[in-house]
Amino acid sequence: MSAHERTERAVRWLLSGRVQGVGFRWFTREAAEELGLAGTVANLPDGRVEIEVAGDPESIAAFRRRVEEGPPSGRVDRVEEHELDRPGDWRDFSIVRR
Repeated sequence: MSAHERTERAVRWLLSGRVQGVGFRWFTREAAEELGLAGTVANLPDGRVEIEVAGDPESIAAFRRRVEEGPPSGRVDRVEEHELDRPGDWRDFSIVRR
């Protein structure tokens, strides 16, 4: 595998705080689209938000900074990060139900 083939990174984040009922998923989708990232965002039954995202490492780092800031009415207290072995077969970034 050449270095060019493995330039994409994929991660799963679990966000805690005031992340549901504040437009967080729409904010997240807009930020991901602006950065050219693919993946999903979903509300979880326990009050957290789950984000799975794939793209170049620099864009993912910028995305995380924006996600941690969140929409004006939201608040992110904690981000739990898990590296994914491979990206999902996402073509875009979408809001999904879990």
